[in-house]
Amino acid sequence: MTIKIGYCRISHKTQNESRQIKALEEQNVEKIFLDKLSGSDRNRPQLQEMLSFIREGDILIIESISRLARNTKDFLEIVNDLTERGIEVVSLKENIDTSTPQGKFICTIFGALYELERDSIRQRQLEGITIAKEKGVAFGRPAIQIDDNFLQEYKRWKEGKQTAVATYKKLNISRTSFYRKVKKLVGSQNMDNLKLNNKEITTIS
Repeated sequence: MTIKIGYCRISHKTQNESRQIKALEEQNVEKIFLDKLSGSDRNRPQLQEMLSFIREGDILIIESISRLARNTKDFLEIVNDLTERGIEVVSLKENIDTSTPQGKFICTIFGALYELERDSIRQRQLEGITIAKEKGVAFGRPAIQIDDNFLQEYKRWKEGKQTAVATYKKLNISRTSFYRKVKKLVGSQNMDNLKLNNKEITTIS
C-alpha cells in the first residue's frame, strides 16, 4: 500500500514550521519528519530516519527543494537514491514529480546544471593556479627543512642513544615527518658525513 511521507526542515529552532506542515497536510501525508537543523548537514536525524522508514512504492512530499537539501548535488543524490528504491519524490513549490516525464526531465536538467557548475569551478581553479604560477607562487608540499637541532637528535638516534619514538617526540614532529627528513638527509645529499657544531657525523652508508 502506498504511503505519503512528508519531510520538512527549518534552519533554527526559533523558526516556525507550520507553513510547511500545513502544505504537507493538504497533500494528505500520513507521517511527517521534521528537522530543526541547517540543510548543509546531510546527517540530519529526521532525514536519516525518514530515509530508513520510507519503502518502495511510497511517495515523499516536500514543500520545496531547499527543505530537503541546500545544494543541487545533495538533492540529486537523495532523489536518485529514492528513485532507485522505487520511491517517488514530489516537491510542491517547484511542481516536481519524479513519477512523471516532466519531473524526470527537470531532474535531468538539474543534473546537467550541476555538472556545468562543477566543470566551471574546476576551470576557474585551473586558471587561477596558472596565473599564480606565472606570478611565482609556489604550490605543493613545502620544502623539508633540516636544522641543527634535528641533526643533533638524529645523531643520537643513529648512535643508538635514544629510540626513534623518543627522537621525533623531542623534535615535536610526527613519525612520518621524522622519517621523511631522515630520507631527505641521507638520500638527497648522499654524503659521507654532516657537520654539527664543527663535528663530523657519520651518516647511513
